Amino acid sequence: MSDEQKKLVELMRDMPIAMMTTYGPEGPRSFPMARQEVDPGAELWFITARDTRHVRDIGADPRVSLTFSSRDAWVAMTGSARIVDDHAKLKELWNTFAEAWLPGGPENPDAVLLRVDVERAEYWDTPGGKVSSLISFVKTKLTGDTFDAEHGTVKP
Repeated sequence: MSDEQKKLVELMRDMPIAMMTTYGPEGPRSFPMARQEVDPGAELWFITARDTRHVRDIGADPRVSLTFSSRDAWVAMTGSARIVDDHAKLKELWNTFAEAWLPGGPENPDAVLLRVDVERAEYWDTPGGKVSSLISFVKTKLTGDTFDAEHGTVKP
């Protein structure tokens, strides 16, 4: 695993929610989705309802964009999504958060997995949190230099 991949995994531990963008027939559409596994790899898993616009959009065009953020870091990913009917994997990933959106548990016939195969990821990190960000902001105002942030690109 490269240093950039390790950094990406570290940053995403505190980023369980993504804004996912699909590119269906009606144009781009973004919506929040909860990532189901702790360690991101070249694939990400989400639980969703089968009868949704984003599932239809992915059927028409599998390209997706994902953005994650925390107080002092940001991640952007692009990839290809597909619907996966794998009841064993659905049961493995099921949690109480999914239950809130899809009552009836993994046996709910509308519950389905959405898998995103990540093709490219970028991250921006401001190590040191709020204090470091404030110092960088003041430095930017006083010197005209750009904001200090660590940036990396990952291609799995």
